[in-house]
Amino acid sequence: MLLRVIISPQDIRKLRFDSVPHSVDGLKLMLKNTLQLRSSFDLQYEDEDFKDFCNLTCVDDLPKEKVTLKVVFCPVSSDSSLDTLPALPSSPLTSSSALLSSPLTSSSAVPSPPASSLSSHMEYFEGRRSQQWPTDFPIPTFLYDVELRLRQGNDSFRKDGALLSISRDIKSEILEKIAEAIYSFKTYPTPEHFGHVAKTLIKKHPCLKEPGSTSGWYGWKHSIMFKMGNYRQKLKAAGCRELMVNSEKRGPGDTRGKRNKVKKPRRSETNFLPDLPQGRDSRSLEEDREKMVQEMRKTTPNLAYIDDAMNATYALRRQEIVEEEPPVAEMTVRWPALFTERQIVKEFTRLTSMDINSFYEGLDSHLHKLLQLFRLKRFEEIEEMTSLMESLDKDASNQRKRAAALQGLPWYMKENPSTFMKRCEPTEPEEDVMKGMVIGLLLVVEDVKEPLPASYKEIAIVIEEKIVMRHLGDVPNAFVNMMGLLYMLNLSYPKDLKYTFEVIQRLFMGIGSEVCTPKVHSLKNKLLG
Repeated sequence: MLLRVIISPQDIRKLRFDSVPHSVDGLKLMLKNTLQLRSSFDLQYEDEDFKDFCNLTCVDDLPKEKVTLKVVFCPVSSDSSLDTLPALPSSPLTSSSALLSSPLTSSSAVPSPPASSLSSHMEYFEGRRSQQWPTDFPIPTFLYDVELRLRQGNDSFRKDGALLSISRDIKSEILEKIAEAIYSFKTYPTPEHFGHVAKTLIKKHPCLKEPGSTSGWYGWKHSIMFKMGNYRQKLKAAGCRELMVNSEKRGPGDTRGKRNKVKKPRRSETNFLPDLPQGRDSRSLEEDREKMVQEMRKTTPNLAYIDDAMNATYALRRQEIVEEEPPVAEMTVRWPALFTERQIVKEFTRLTSMDINSFYEGLDSHLHKLLQLFRLKRFEEIEEMTSLMESLDKDASNQRKRAAALQGLPWYMKENPSTFMKRCEPTEPEEDVMKGMVIGLLLVVEDVKEPLPASYKEIAIVIEEKIVMRHLGDVPNAFVNMMGLLYMLNLSYPKDLKYTFEVIQRLFMGIGSEVCTPKVHSLKNKLLG
């Protein structure tokens, strides 16, 4: 989409995005990062019917190809700060030990802390990484004198092909600013990412091409890689937790001498291990967590308060998950809100800067071709695949197509989903069916032989032989929430279905799609061919 963004009467920008987020908050985060806006703001769009600006409440209201947006900054108090987060409001709540031993209804009379008191916590994460790796990397603006030299050099290059000879100081300034820009998207870029940045740099400033080089950018790629390593060292020395944890190669006591697991993003997470908010410590955030646990014990929790409290305690939660790796059963007690559909959507956005419901859009875009592939002659000998397609032919609604695609995908990838998706009748004890399940879906149906039943008695997510989420309604929704939990709990994909989940991540959700295993890349070519 082509955007004309009015920041002020004197500052009007032209932007082009290859794709637009599915939510207004996502669009605001993208604009905030691209335009480097620090203050909170709302958006208005130029309505085609009224030829005037209206408040933007739904992305679907925007025209499909181009639109004019107006940034409306929200009034803030003079002592507000983007990076300084106040403590959550105090309230007469009981201790966490009393809370965990109390019955569900015992806290229903405890008043909820006001949601508005947590609004300032939202700004903290808006200032962090706000989107996935861009299709067109935004080369930053350099110091004025450097920009002036580059402008003159580009003019000379266009006239007679002359290349610009730059000093060490100018090259250092260019590399430093580029490293900062890269870090805003990824802490650990791949060689492909560095090559992408180097190509984009030369495309914007052709005068920087390397003389005698076939590509003109290969040397820049390596210079950027080295500078990025130096930039991470600088941040680690400054106390950046995400980088410090990866240098802890020795542990205390009986773990001394053993190299710890590398704690870094594996699946294109953008806010993998953030530092605690400025002005907050683990103790104060732990108090916030305890209040939130008690709020979740109410019959009707204050959802707005839970939203803000979960956002405020995100860094504490990530450090606990990544560094301590607690059992999932313990996480359900300490962070019960995390195991709700509402918070899975929000936590996934905090972690990846993406809307988890993009899963449906990606799945639907490949649905027709995928089901065609399932009907190839070589799958006729697979009884499960044949039964799935026969059931779909009886009722080919879109939701049943989605379920068929997800259930048939493992067989197409030459994987067996029998240990991941277990079916049982309502009369069977759930404990017996879940025995031995490390991670998977439990489907309770009247007829276990019907691959696409009209309805389910229950669909639940099982982790470590325990049900962590119930009442998920249908198979596609169960897969969405399963992906959310795998990301949020930093869990590996099931070994028996590693290619199936790679397809879901890279092809359906578009996360890290630039790098695929050969097996998944082959399917990608067939779907796009």
